[in-house]
Amino acid sequence: MSGAADNEPAFGGEGPAVEVIGLRSQFGDHVVHDNLNLTVRRGEVLGVVGGSGSGKSVLLNTIIGLKKPEAGTVRVLGYDVQTSSRKRWSRVERRWGVLFQNGALFSNLTVKENVSAPMVEHTRLSRNEVSELADLKIALVGLRADAADLKPAELSGGMRKRVALARALALDPELLFLDEPTAGLDPIGAAAFDELIRDLSESLELTLFMITHDLDTLYAITDRVAVIADKHVVATAPVAELERSDHPWIREYFLGPRGRAAAAGAKLAAEEA
Repeated sequence: MSGAADNEPAFGGEGPAVEVIGLRSQFGDHVVHDNLNLTVRRGEVLGVVGGSGSGKSVLLNTIIGLKKPEAGTVRVLGYDVQTSSRKRWSRVERRWGVLFQNGALFSNLTVKENVSAPMVEHTRLSRNEVSELADLKIALVGLRADAADLKPAELSGGMRKRVALARALALDPELLFLDEPTAGLDPIGAAAFDELIRDLSESLELTLFMITHDLDTLYAITDRVAVIADKHVVATAPVAELERSDHPWIREYFLGPRGRAAAAGAKLAAEEA
């Protein structure tokens, strides 16, 4: 972020949560995105899909300011990633949480210390207040209180995902970024995690930007899905609309054997609800 004057107006909760306009991303001569446009509406669960090498994680890293775009504009919660002052951007960063694909937990810290870390770094809360809030976040993601003293190596894959989610929620964000949240989980664990994400998004009124290849997740909890192909977003729509697309990659993805199975499972779950 630049050192521009901190003169942006306060974001009043209107407009998109994330807005990407004309994005160009590249590494050397390799162009990943070209004229990519994407809007994440406030309060929605947006899934992001694309083939291997389509730049899903590059897009996420650009949105949260870890990669500088070669061209285009990225706004998060009303603020421009490139032109907002460092002070302003620091405040904006506290309004989102990130769950990285592998959890990115600190291996030498306990569960509670991992969840406490954002509060210790970004707030002036007392030690007791941080401890109480960390316990609350741990319970919020469905973990037992005795998990607080465990190290990441002592946790199952599903538990590590929940700890990473608790840490992402530590600062009470309004926007949550999830990178392959169910990767590595068995079907039962993935379904339980999907349900947890949907319940939290509704109860906490979160906006979710979620990269996933899990078709069951897309059918179960997304409001819309953005499809990245040919270096840009080729469609953004509810899954039911994407099933009617004539784009070759979208048809192969959603109407192939796995897509049909996921659709059938979603229909059965809806009938049983």
